[in-house]
Amino acid sequence: MLQTNPQPGRGSAPRRPRRAAALIGLLVVQVLCVAFFLLDVTGDILGWAGIVDHATHLAIELAAVLALALGTALTVIEIRRVLSRQSRVEAQLRVASGAFLDLLDEHFDAWGLTPSEREVALLAIKGLSIADIARVRNTKEGTVKAQSNAIYSKAGVTGRPQLLSLFIDDLMGDGLVPAKPASAPAAERTSHPA
Repeated sequence: MLQTNPQPGRGSAPRRPRRAAALIGLLVVQVLCVAFFLLDVTGDILGWAGIVDHATHLAIELAAVLALALGTALTVIEIRRVLSRQSRVEAQLRVASGAFLDLLDEHFDAWGLTPSEREVALLAIKGLSIADIARVRNTKEGTVKAQSNAIYSKAGVTGRPQLLSLFIDDLMGDGLVPAKPASAPAAERTSHPA
């Protein structure tokens, strides 16, 4: 059975449909107000006689203006809320990025990678090809292949996909991953001789 992480939602899921419905309702009111004002201006230009008396017409105009003002205020509040959430998400991403770099360093230290091997491993994890890594590092492809093989050997994996999966497994933690027994292969991977 898969484990789920209750943290990400934090019970905010029921609020989203209500907020979306409120925003859609607000948009509908604003569209109706715009339609009213367009008809009103068109009627004034074409000289149409009013369907309703002057007092009712003014009351409808006042209601439309108040609805538009309320819509503007709520839109400003929603924009501020979205910008605030975006700032929080960007901050969380910076933290996660730093945590990922720390995770890389921990593994690289545990495996005893040389500075050159660390650089090759990082570029490989970023998705660069052997040729691209050689070009970036100003070395020969054969050198990068030899360093890659040394990295895979020290990490106890057979290639780049398995190397990447080590980090993905660590990042996912207990989120949506099946529970592992105490003698998981991850412990064996770090204990391979260099």
